Amino acid sequence: MTQTLYFSVLLITLCSLSECIQRRYHHINMMMNWTEAQKYCRENYADLATVNNINDMKQLIESNVLIGLYRSSVYKWKWSLGDPVKYTNWYNGDSNGSGQCVYMRNGSWYHQDCNMKIRFICYNGDKGFIIDDSSVSWRDAQTFCRQHHTDLISVRNQIENEQIQKIMKDKNISEVWIGLFRDSWEWSDESESGFRNWHPSEPNHPDTEKCVEYNPGQWNDVDCSKSYTFVCQDNLILIQMNLSWSEALRYCRENHVDLVSVDSEKIQFMVTDVINESSTDAVWMGLRHSCAVGLWFWVNGEMVCYQNWAPGNETAVDDCDREVKSGAVQSGDHCWISLPQSYKLNFICIRK
Repeated sequence: MTQTLYFSVLLITLCSLSECIQRRYHHINMMMNWTEAQKYCRENYADLATVNNINDMKQLIESNVLIGLYRSSVYKWKWSLGDPVKYTNWYNGDSNGSGQCVYMRNGSWYHQDCNMKIRFICYNGDKGFIIDDSSVSWRDAQTFCRQHHTDLISVRNQIENEQIQKIMKDKNISEVWIGLFRDSWEWSDESESGFRNWHPSEPNHPDTEKCVEYNPGQWNDVDCSKSYTFVCQDNLILIQMNLSWSEALRYCRENHVDLVSVDSEKIQFMVTDVINESSTDAVWMGLRHSCAVGLWFWVNGEMVCYQNWAPGNETAVDDCDREVKSGAVQSGDHCWISLPQSYKLNFICIRK
């Protein structure tokens, strides 16, 4: 790779959704085929593991283990970085055709054979995005971005699309790869993650190998009937975005199931395990106070029987004339505290 051009755009420096999510994994040292492993994970945890980004991969230190990726019969567009595909800008509205990778020209998107060699754009966290001055295939561009930055860029809305178009025009760059691609692989938990980390020669047997084995740094397609050890993921997921309680509730319900209701000692233990990676001193849970009846209640409809309040926080009656309170878990002692709903905190969603 030769010269690299750096540009920072505020709208793109916000964390990608996939980077904001912290998952917890469990290696199960039993030999099962993919269907058996999926059943075991769903009965004892949440599901077979979804791998959403490079940070998730670093947690999977075991070799030759099954993960939750499998081959379906339907091809879908996905972002390499793992973001959901909610915005597109196809030339003439055409998302069909034979090409499996996407490049941008004059602000419009075109599908093309992934082996075409053009420049590309990487996402690099708080540094914004980087246009590299080398012409490579889509997969080589993806590899370079992951090794030196974060990943190929996701274009999540019209404003980001226009910003990239403007910079390409200013620098007289006509075409660049973006992180959108199409394949038929899906995750067991039905997440939209498009993160893939195939060995250079994989996947290679589409008719007989429809499940995925993980090795550090590479994935292989394998026969689903063969037995391996496997990796499950927890039912709770920490979201490292700072949102108000109402915003966090909406996010969990739109993207997972709900804010977590810590209505038992078992769930409290799971929360203390997840909360260690939080970037705020406390995280929202699905607990709110009703001034009308003077009680705390969980968003799942359960009454508050199990409790783990920090001293003096279990009452919010005196605050009813000011701002409604909701419940959060402190990241230090894991006790519950009441805070105004407008506070911006990390939060924990439950998957099922």
